[in-house]
Amino acid sequence: MTTEISNIKITDSAQQYLTELLAKQETDGIGVRIFVEHPGTPRAECCMSYSQPDEHNPEDLRLDYEQFSAYIDTPSIPYLQDAVIDYNKDRFGGQLTFRAPNSKVPQVGENASLEERINYVLQAEVNPNLASHGGNVQLVDLVEEEGVGVTAVLKFGGGCQGCSAVDMTLKQGVEVTLKQQIPELTQVVDETDHSYTANAFYK
Repeated sequence: MTTEISNIKITDSAQQYLTELLAKQETDGIGVRIFVEHPGTPRAECCMSYSQPDEHNPEDLRLDYEQFSAYIDTPSIPYLQDAVIDYNKDRFGGQLTFRAPNSKVPQVGENASLEERINYVLQAEVNPNLASHGGNVQLVDLVEEEGVGVTAVLKFGGGCQGCSAVDMTLKQGVEVTLKQQIPELTQVVDETDHSYTANAFYK
């Protein structure tokens, strides 16, 4: 059995909704299973499914609520930290909402490589800001040169590709953020071909 703990919150209204939903299944001991597909990537998606009594995974973290149990996929736990499952009633009935701010953030431990740490900062801090321009940035390469130090080669995409403000974005925003978090990084360069301006946010 896992010793992991989870601070995922299922609000009272969501518990009531799930209780009613599970009751309709007419199966004693049925619960819900919560997991993240593609965790730690921009494609991360939070999912919930029925957990039949004979299908409960012993590796899952079991959280007991008044009327049912929720089973949290153990590898998904770090990505579900601070997650909130809520249910909002509206005139069409209602909607179950899932807010998981850490689902797209790569998890890094104490022994993480330089590459993993850079990717963590890009996904956790940089890309959420660039997303407002429809842009994103990814690490392409790390180059270590004598006398220069470590250079991170980045590729801008989406609305950042061919964007006239990208030099300013790179130097003032991304480079400053990365160097603050990763002191051994000497410089940041951009690999993207900015002659292509079809998707650019600024022209």
